[in-house]
Amino acid sequence: MQFTERQSEGLLRVYDVTVPASELLQKLNAKIEEVRPRVRINGFRPGKVPASHIRKLYGPGMMQDIINEAVRSSTQESLDRAKARPASEPNLEVKSDMQQVMAGQADLQFALTLEIIPDFEPADLKAIKIVKPVAAVADEQVADALADLARGQRGFEDKDGAAEQGDAVILDFVGRIEGEAFQGGAANDAQVVIGSGQFIPGFEEQLIGAKAGDSPTLNVSFPDDYAAASLKGKAAQFETTIKKVRAPKQGEVDDAWASELGFDSLNAVKEALRQRLENDHAAQSRAKAKRALFDQLDAAHSFELPPRMVDAEFSQIWRQIEQDRAKGELDPNDANKSEDDLKREYRAIAERRVRLGLLLAEIGRRHNLEVSDQEVARAISFQARNYPGQEKQIFEMYQRNPGMVANIRAPLYEEKVVDYLMELVSVTNQNVGRETLFADDDAPAEAPEPKKSRKSQAKAEAKAGD
Repeated sequence: MQFTERQSEGLLRVYDVTVPASELLQKLNAKIEEVRPRVRINGFRPGKVPASHIRKLYGPGMMQDIINEAVRSSTQESLDRAKARPASEPNLEVKSDMQQVMAGQADLQFALTLEIIPDFEPADLKAIKIVKPVAAVADEQVADALADLARGQRGFEDKDGAAEQGDAVILDFVGRIEGEAFQGGAANDAQVVIGSGQFIPGFEEQLIGAKAGDSPTLNVSFPDDYAAASLKGKAAQFETTIKKVRAPKQGEVDDAWASELGFDSLNAVKEALRQRLENDHAAQSRAKAKRALFDQLDAAHSFELPPRMVDAEFSQIWRQIEQDRAKGELDPNDANKSEDDLKREYRAIAERRVRLGLLLAEIGRRHNLEVSDQEVARAISFQARNYPGQEKQIFEMYQRNPGMVANIRAPLYEEKVVDYLMELVSVTNQNVGRETLFADDDAPAEAPEPKKSRKSQAKAEAKAGD
């Protein structure tokens, strides 16, 4: 193999690679001799098929495999010789006439274009100081969680009289649009809890006052953003038959109720709820500490970024922005900004993500931090548990898709590096209330709604690394 560095500007590198035709032919001849004793062709004794005949029948396929392997191995050898650490997958441009290469009449020539990881020295981690907000779980929170659980688990019992808010109505229904029944618009013995918001707007509300034996017709319209495109914005009539009306049970929240849930006592239920809340607090505490850490790391580092990495990260963010704009869901704070201003702001977010990603990778490399195959397998098992009965198919899907495995490994690696950093930096706990702990740091001071905007979400993801 012949290797030449053609271009070196900033982080850009271009290498010319040549694999001589003689080298490819030598490997082809060796491969033919390797398989020759095992080739069985009518008219020839076992092991006596001429090499020229094998080359005629199987040579093109063999040569293609040899070329593919030559590209892979010579690419890696070129990177090793140049001592280059690619920031992204190298771009390969073939320069040869591949028909002549396949025929053994021309050298295999290609160019490798890549961006390398910049050289930089991480800041003194022990000099970094962050504040970690922590909040104790109050008894009132446990009581509220218990009340919510009781409401969700209390069940229903048959009642006489008309349906009210909170009641469950058992009914059959058939939906029609312009007089024609539509797919998925019918059900028997369906349970509709009035006020649950499980059905399209207007459906549940029109059941108020209905009694067993009634057959009301419900007039509704499907939302403009309904999942089924054929039903979006369509007016529909649902012919119904009310079979039962059921009221929420008013049972006591006591040890007997706890036993129905599988707990030894009511105190055991409370303790489980407290543990869940404490886990939520701990996760949020870590998320805010992680963001504070990333703020400090970002402020302490400035180095050249691989443009292609930044472009790829920005493109991913901008695609979501354009989708939001098409749906009319663009952040109101962005609505009056020019496209140039928006791109400038979101590119800054993309640059921060890339900078932090490279920094974490460098710290992990220097301190030999790795994610084991066992850790990846456990994470995949956790994902598979979300699909009961399909666990085998989920595992097979990951085995067939290395990119999906990489998407599992990447956040595991990030968390491992963050864990390592948290042991090195100075962390001071600060006691706060639950509202402060879960407050959106990117929301305006007087935000009318707690929902996080796309821009806030993008910034939070960049700063928290999620």
